Amino acid sequence: MAADAHDTGSPGMTPLAWAALLVVYVVWGSTYLGIGIAIESMPPMLHAGIRFLIAAALLAAFLALRRGPGALRASRRRIGSAMLVGLLLLTSGNGLVAIAEQHVSTGLAALLVAAVPLWLVVLRSVGGDRPPLATFLGVAVGFVGVALLSILPGGSSGSAFGAAVLLAASLSWATGSFLAGRLPMPADSFAASVYEMTAGGAALLVLGLARGESLDVGAITVRSWLALGYLIAFGSLLAFTSYAWLLRNAPLSIVGTYAYVNPVVAVLLGALVLSEAVTWPVLLGGAIIVLGVAIVVTTESRPGSSGPAGRPPATRAPRRRRSGDLLTRLSPRTGQEARSDRPGP
Repeated sequence: MAADAHDTGSPGMTPLAWAALLVVYVVWGSTYLGIGIAIESMPPMLHAGIRFLIAAALLAAFLALRRGPGALRASRRRIGSAMLVGLLLLTSGNGLVAIAEQHVSTGLAALLVAAVPLWLVVLRSVGGDRPPLATFLGVAVGFVGVALLSILPGGSSGSAFGAAVLLAASLSWATGSFLAGRLPMPADSFAASVYEMTAGGAALLVLGLARGESLDVGAITVRSWLALGYLIAFGSLLAFTSYAWLLRNAPLSIVGTYAYVNPVVAVLLGALVLSEAVTWPVLLGGAIIVLGVAIVVTTESRPGSSGPAGRPPATRAPRRRRSGDLLTRLSPRTGQEARSDRPGP
């Protein structure tokens, strides 16, 4: 179990572990670029809904073949909790990221979504937890970077709307991650992921249709189809399984570094592939956000710090865990919390 390995001096980083971590670094960081390319000719909400429903179907089929038809069995209450988390993480979390990327660069989107660990600390405090002083310092530093990105000329690429939508997306993602550790969820994290992606994907389709989005298959470019396929196969499946394996086989303090490496990867890819301008406000605000997240992740990884933001996907024991386990829920972008493709988008 991830937490136990961490508590007792988890195994060192083997070549396989470094390879898996590289996958998480690059793939989760690249999902923002994937979304940006997919929505060039696809509606934002409908594309995300299709992505998560296909990923859910593939994962469900894999579980059924590997473990039998009872692999997805869970009580209605646990399924309902997983669906609620899916709505927060994927529908309003990733869905808003897709909308925002119509107005801001993919790199800026990744930097603002990197505020998820900061929101988690705020939610923990509201819930009665008492994070260390250094954690609050990291939150303060990180939100200074968010403010600079949002208000400086050239920081939000001229779109205050896009920046506001991204902050709402990161808050929704953080809320879903926070509740996922406190609600009764399916015992198997893979099964929980199926329900989360199914609920989130279905809601995205409904909202997309309600917004007047329509899918003109003939107008979709090969480039966008490839991006969608990449998001499904690599963002929602490969990176997810790599991350789940890392939780059991690598130190959490190292695994958690993805939280501040992903935004850097996203900015670089956006500049290289989409020729997105990297202005000095983006560099300054982004560096400050990454610094704040690094302080939070480093502090929360230390033994003896206060309670976790969420229960890790690899272990769902009811006992209270140390906040180093916060790292297991900080996925910025690929889809369903740390267990779903990250968040991130």
